[in-house]
Amino acid sequence: MSSTSRMLTLLSLLQTRRDWPGGLLAERLEVSPRTVRRDVDRLRELGYRIGAVKGPDGGYRLDAGSELPPLLFDDDQAIALAVALQHATAAGAGVEEAAVRALTTVRQVLPARLRHRLDALRFTTLEPRAPDARPTDPELLITLSTAVRARQVLRVDHVKPGAAVEQDPPPPRRVEPHHLVASAGRWYLVAWDLDRDDWRIFRADRLVPRTPAGTRFAPRAVPGGDVRAFVAARFKGSAARDEWPSRGSVVLERPAEEVRPFVGDDVVTPLDGGRVRVEAGAWSWPALAASFARFDAAISEVEPGELRAAFGELAARAAVASKPRSK
Repeated sequence: MSSTSRMLTLLSLLQTRRDWPGGLLAERLEVSPRTVRRDVDRLRELGYRIGAVKGPDGGYRLDAGSELPPLLFDDDQAIALAVALQHATAAGAGVEEAAVRALTTVRQVLPARLRHRLDALRFTTLEPRAPDARPTDPELLITLSTAVRARQVLRVDHVKPGAAVEQDPPPPRRVEPHHLVASAGRWYLVAWDLDRDDWRIFRADRLVPRTPAGTRFAPRAVPGGDVRAFVAARFKGSAARDEWPSRGSVVLERPAEEVRPFVGDDVVTPLDGGRVRVEAGAWSWPALAASFARFDAAISEVEPGELRAAFGELAARAAVASKPRSK
């Protein structure tokens, strides 16, 4: 192969593992060890920090440098990078503009065969970005993530955006940070609250870390052992499993095609006579009853009894709300 192609192949090999014996590199490139040494010197001139590994085999190691040198990606890595950058534009991490610029840079240097594959790959994340989601400062995310990795207690002020400055603010919360979680364009910190002696999920954009960080801690196990399931369960109002705490079913006097577009992951079973049975869940029985009532249809065969009681509670509330306001 040409000298340029050989150097690119050498760089690609150095990026795939920690240490490379010189003899093995020479064998892979089908050149002499002397040629490998010469190519390594040329890469060093381009800004790559390649250290020499001492020992019987001798070899080379690609180290981190003070500046970012040109990088080399194979086809699969290039596509994976482009997909990650597309997803980053909706991550809410305050790097959306940088992600768009980086994606444009990557696309410009891709070979035609990969550019066509990338242009054909367009997707929308399953979780739409929440309407009130605000970009979270990347430096804040780095601070929180650093504390998670270092297992250091954080002292944080928990404030709401736009809230007035308090004259006598409460003392900072002391938490053991365990995970950073991204959902619907928002970032959350899963932590053990030392002052409440319980797990908490904090909106990251409402946290102001104080310095310095506290002492190190021995990590606790997140309930259930799965942080994804734990956060999903809390978002549904459940303290145990990733499922709605209140589940029930009704029969609606509406055809299935008019109901399916609005039920998400709920179970829809068509019945005779243009009716449909819907099985769904919610964080409370009244909330579940209200979700069924939104279809503006006759409702029957309500199960279980807790859901029937919730409909009665909603009816009482509606009766009060329908009365004229007294002067």
